[in-house]
Amino acid sequence: MRQFWRGVSEWRKEGLHLSSASDQACKLYDAALSQYVGWYDEPSLGGLSKTVEEMTAADPNFVMGKALSVGLDLLGTGRSVQLDEEFKADIKNLEIMAESQTNVLTPREKDHVKAITTWASGDLVEATVIWDEILQSHPTDILALKMAHDTYFYLGYQREMKDSVEKVLPHWSSDIPLYGHLFGMYAFGLVEIESYKKAESNAKKGLEINAKDAWSTHALAHVFEMEGRVDEGVSFLRNTLDDWKVCGLLACHNFWHWALYHIEKGESEAALDIFDTQVSERMKSGAMLDIVDSTSLLYRLELAGVNVGDRWKEVFDLCRPHFDDHILAFNDIHLLLSSVGSKNKDATNYLMSSLQDFISNGHGINHTITRDIGYSLCEAIVAYDEGRVEDCCDILYPLRYNIVQIGGSNAQRDMFNLLLIAAAMKSTCKHHQSVLRQLLSERTRFKSISQVPD
Repeated sequence: MRQFWRGVSEWRKEGLHLSSASDQACKLYDAALSQYVGWYDEPSLGGLSKTVEEMTAADPNFVMGKALSVGLDLLGTGRSVQLDEEFKADIKNLEIMAESQTNVLTPREKDHVKAITTWASGDLVEATVIWDEILQSHPTDILALKMAHDTYFYLGYQREMKDSVEKVLPHWSSDIPLYGHLFGMYAFGLVEIESYKKAESNAKKGLEINAKDAWSTHALAHVFEMEGRVDEGVSFLRNTLDDWKVCGLLACHNFWHWALYHIEKGESEAALDIFDTQVSERMKSGAMLDIVDSTSLLYRLELAGVNVGDRWKEVFDLCRPHFDDHILAFNDIHLLLSSVGSKNKDATNYLMSSLQDFISNGHGINHTITRDIGYSLCEAIVAYDEGRVEDCCDILYPLRYNIVQIGGSNAQRDMFNLLLIAAAMKSTCKHHQSVLRQLLSERTRFKSISQVPD
């Protein structure tokens, strides 16, 4: 982990001028950025949230600091601009702050503010365009790179996720702080376009530079998952546990990957143990990624025929406050799993009704995605829960190649392949039996089918 933070002069020398006279604020900006990119809380600074708080205190008018702070909340997808008045005010204050310093800010800084406010308005695609434009003139601006990377992930823009890193790599060198993290980001983009060999080599390079690079660990975990190399995956995560567990902002998700390997191997007790000892504790952070991991893991276990007992109750309690957020269709789908899993029909009906209202009255790219595919995927989940397996198959099968639009990774969206297989297994329709044979044939080319019941 880094300990030297860049002040005003260091940022200027790198061509990334920060319009703040406070050396301390600029150093804390670097420290916050490092924790964001590295998925960890720096203990000497009290963690990421405390670092952002101290940065703001050091210079309350620091526009890039405010942009980073608001951006972290936006991309965390746990706060709704539409429902959270305090958050809405934060975004408005960023705009006002930038306008008041228009004669001081650099074009790059103004573009960062524009990207953040554009994202907040619901136009995630245009936000990535702005960050890409920043990178064309400032290829070592890792804030633009990371926020674009995360947003491409949310949009299911797999090739863009890979290309954005690939384009800037030649402009970086090992003496630039955070250089090693580019290889994990690049590896993950490669995984998502199924370039597994190249992804593996880049993830390993990232880990050679920094063994505690949790995103490189994560990318390599994806390689093992997607190639069905589950024994290697278990060994890898076990043997490197002390390295990646310290990256608490991603640790829950890496434990999720570890549990998936066990489900694939038919070792449900081992997967449940990971849920009980790791995921169920870490989801209490309230981070949306951790919440999504918890619902996904329990649902996959149930699809595999495992009784998860009363574990859904606590998960549902964490999910319920977000039922009206509608920030990402991907999130809404995973929130729905909690009401379905806990057998709370009233909550399921409420969320489905809320989604219908959003389709009627919402706006932005997530509105389009929800209208075109997200709501249908929710309908398929409800149909399966109600025993309408034929309806589930009929909804899911035509959408197979469009599900990428909800974002997330191939590994995360594999849940829908498993759901379709499970529904087809229970269907008495001859067409669905034919579909089942096709799906199992596809799957067994590289993976087992132990994640679905006999």
